[in-house]
Amino acid sequence: MTDPSLPHMPLDNFRRHGHELIDWIADYLETIEDRPITPAVEPGDIRAKIPSTAPATGEDMGSILADLDDVVMPGITHWQHPGWFAYFPASSSPASILGEIASAGLAVQGMLWSTSPAVTEVESAVMDWLVDLLGLPPTWRTDTGPGGGVIQMSASDCTHTALVVARDRAVARGASRDDVVAYSSAHAHFSLEKGSWVAGYQHIRAVPVDSTFAMDPAALRAAIEADIAAGLTPAFVCSAVGTTGTTAVDPVRSIGEISREFDLWHHIDAAYAGSAMVCPEMRHHQDGLELVDSYTFNPHKWLLTNFDCSVFFVADRAQLIGTLSIASPLMSNTASDDGAVVDYRNWHVPLGRRFRALKLWFVLRSYGADGLEAYIRQHLGWATEFTGKVESHARLELVAPTTFALISFRHAGGDEATAALADTINASGWAHITVSEADGRPFVRVSIGSTWTQKRHVDALWDLITNALEEQS
Repeated sequence: MTDPSLPHMPLDNFRRHGHELIDWIADYLETIEDRPITPAVEPGDIRAKIPSTAPATGEDMGSILADLDDVVMPGITHWQHPGWFAYFPASSSPASILGEIASAGLAVQGMLWSTSPAVTEVESAVMDWLVDLLGLPPTWRTDTGPGGGVIQMSASDCTHTALVVARDRAVARGASRDDVVAYSSAHAHFSLEKGSWVAGYQHIRAVPVDSTFAMDPAALRAAIEADIAAGLTPAFVCSAVGTTGTTAVDPVRSIGEISREFDLWHHIDAAYAGSAMVCPEMRHHQDGLELVDSYTFNPHKWLLTNFDCSVFFVADRAQLIGTLSIASPLMSNTASDDGAVVDYRNWHVPLGRRFRALKLWFVLRSYGADGLEAYIRQHLGWATEFTGKVESHARLELVAPTTFALISFRHAGGDEATAALADTINASGWAHITVSEADGRPFVRVSIGSTWTQKRHVDALWDLITNALEEQS
């Protein structure tokens, strides 16, 4: 019971408004296709609807919920729209939403096993499930091997963590912090560069790529040898399994062999494409995982789990824990002090952590391995079909191979025509794409993978493109 002298919402009211909110979310998802994807607002329009100071007295929850429609919705970009082909998917699902609600209701702080044992043990179990579901090395299971997995906020956080561990590993072996070097593909995500300088690397190398935009192992070797000759210490290399621009796949095994030869920490960034590894036929893209020290992918991109949920695996958790553990009397307890439990606070930078595993647990149980494979395979199939149409169209040209469910192409008529085509697609209001650059030239990215996208939406996008091409001619 709540103290009647405090302005807490009565639980009967909470129950009623909770039902209203679930109905509101369900209605939103049912009608999302009818909404324009991007909002028609100018900077400051939403802020202007909000008072400049907080209310002195509490407001009725009915009025607050009404402002979801009046204040919030006019400024929402609908990432869950079935016509969302931009960036990468920001997936969600009813099962994930329910898991997130349960996590919010429990409102626990899972920094230590002792502060909520279920938070740690559900997460450890789910991470071990993923080892099997993705075909990862069995030694990465927490229950039987030296490795393990942990959920963080984003792939950027995971990569930054790997960079810190690699730096301290090199320093422990006699290197100067000022001399350590990090390497990644010239097409790697920009978080690699940001993470490197946040972690104190003064030397960051963008390794040249081949014709498919994948890292060139010979160029990596040459860069490493040049740095060693200059008195520097190569410490970290990242292989991308699905780059952000074109989903290029770096040669994991070749890079892993070089990393072993020169004693570098080898990290895999599979933020988007890692979800595809639930399909066994896709796992050849990451051949060589036994040569990897850490690995990250985002269920919140393509595995039906809403943001934030990024998974970070290490082959040897002792190195990770040794780098990030700090003793504190406040954190002392029998289970932790005896080493009998996992304390995930020692697996990443933040101390505090919420129950992120709950929504992923809900998703894996709700869909099952068969359902997740079917979900990914339909997107892969639609992307293959779409790619064939691009290849056969006289006015379009592919920029990169379609390795997963991202199609990268441009107008054969040049950069201005490509930009005009992208503008036409986005002006439709019901389809949205993004534009990137390769070799200094723009290209259109069509990313298939939204939770609610159906085949008819992909077909409608192609019709929109072909109609626009006819009007341009």
